[in-house]
Order: sequence, then structure tokens, then C-alpha cells
Amino acid sequence: MAIAQHLKVLVVDDTSVSRMLLVDGLNQIGINNVTMAVDGEQGLKSMMAGPSHLVLSDFNMPKLDGLQFLRALREYTPTRQVGFILVTGRGDKALIDQGRAFGLNNYLPKPFTVPSLKATIEAVVGKLV
Repeated sequence: MAIAQHLKVLVVDDTSVSRMLLVDGLNQIGINNVTMAVDGEQGLKSMMAGPSHLVLSDFNMPKLDGLQFLRALREYTPTRQVGFILVTGRGDKALIDQGRAFGLNNYLPKPFTVPSLKATIEAVVGKLV
């Protein structure tokens, strides 16, 4: 059975269009168990209530940005090992290096394509089909 059917993903982005683009892309690659949050703070509450296997999070958000959110997840034992992909239009080396220091698994540059989304996820969780 394909891993995509069992994968629970949390999409965190303060822009509704970006959230919908990510959810649509996930659906196209067979990932349908998706929840959403509008910022890092809401994402953290969602993960503490019931962790997902994988988080796709924007970097630039109010309350908790993507790296602050990642750091909080890594400090909380039940979410310490969750896969985390930063989705950002600002993919500079310093940002990615800082994310990796906090346990970032991968990043997805904006704008993205469905094939690049799939490849980015597979680099973290393995083949989806």
C-alpha cells in the first residue's frame, strides 16, 4: 500500500492561496489526509493536539515564523521527529543553514510545481507509491 494514503500532513501558511496551492498539489500526488493552520502558533497547537507525520510550513508568517515553529516542534518530545519542510520564496543559504541547525528536513522554493513538491516530500519520507 502506498505511503501517500497513510501520510498525515499539516500545511501552515498565512496566505489562503498558498495553503490551497499546497493542498491541491498534495491531493494530486495522492496525499489527502491534510490539515491546515493559518500561522505557526495555530500550527503548534494543532501538532500538540495530534501530531502529523509531516509539516509543510511557510517561513514568513505572523506570531511564529517557520523557523520559530520548527524550533518549538523540536523542543516538544512528541513532535521532535516529525518531518519538516520549509516552503519559502526566500531560499537563501543562510536561512536554510539556520533551519538545518534546528532540524529542518528539506525546503521547497516558491513558486513550486507538483513534481518539485513530490520530490521534496519523497526526499524526507521515501517513495510515495
